[in-house]
Amino acid sequence: MIKESERSALEERMAKVEGILEQMNARLNHLESDVSAIRQEISQLRAELHTDVRWIIGFVVGAWITLMLTLLFRWR
Repeated sequence: MIKESERSALEERMAKVEGILEQMNARLNHLESDVSAIRQEISQLRAELHTDVRWIIGFVVGAWITLMLTLLFRWR
């Protein structure tokens, strides 16, 4: 049979373990929210980069077409 002093010591230890687990849970929830925010920022950056790349490709293709037409139809 468990003595009363052993029981109170065991309950005290369990309370400490429960407190530690609650702290860990709070920290993990905070970390999860940070990761979620970072994912949203990365998604926005990718969208901006995609738009910028399209503009650059458009300018390069336009410049190439202009150069080719200039070479084909140059004034003599």
